[in-house]
Amino acid sequence: MTYSMEVAGLKRELPICKVTDGLYIGAFICFGDAELTVACARDLLKLVPADEYDYMLTAEAKSIPLIHEMARQSGAAKYFIARKGPKAYMPDPIHVEDQSITTAGTQRLYLGRDDADLIRGKRILLVDDVISTGGSLLAMEALVKLAGGTVTGKIAVLAEGDAQKREDIRFLAPLPLFNADGSVKG
Repeated sequence: MTYSMEVAGLKRELPICKVTDGLYIGAFICFGDAELTVACARDLLKLVPADEYDYMLTAEAKSIPLIHEMARQSGAAKYFIARKGPKAYMPDPIHVEDQSITTAGTQRLYLGRDDADLIRGKRILLVDDVISTGGSLLAMEALVKLAGGTVTGKIAVLAEGDAQKREDIRFLAPLPLFNADGSVKG
């Protein structure tokens, strides 16, 4: 089963995937789809004026190509990725916990002290591919706050389910949730 949708002027068929017995989602994946990544980055940059933020930040991993392309198109020299685990190259990492419907269990998001120092006192734009429950956004916000920065905007390609009703995010297109038979949840 798939769900047909248009985003950033492109049509795509999203596979419908089981999360739980009563919850299925349309899997939106930019990985490997350069045309979609470029188009979504272009349209996301139109949602937030460049003078409203100093840096962009996303969480590992599906949004990495998206934020990279946004930086390339906008001329940004630096962006940040909150990693799912500490890396040897991260000096004195800081972290927060994250809950996501597409990742089992609790995960942590990490930033090295060097990146946290660059975020301190800066305005940060949070970028995501899909916002659903908002758990990843909440964790990214907490990480920015812990680093001493201020979140000035939150954008995503898609807002899934009830996230469509949120007034604190901007997004390119809505994405419904699905029943086991592929019908849209009511």
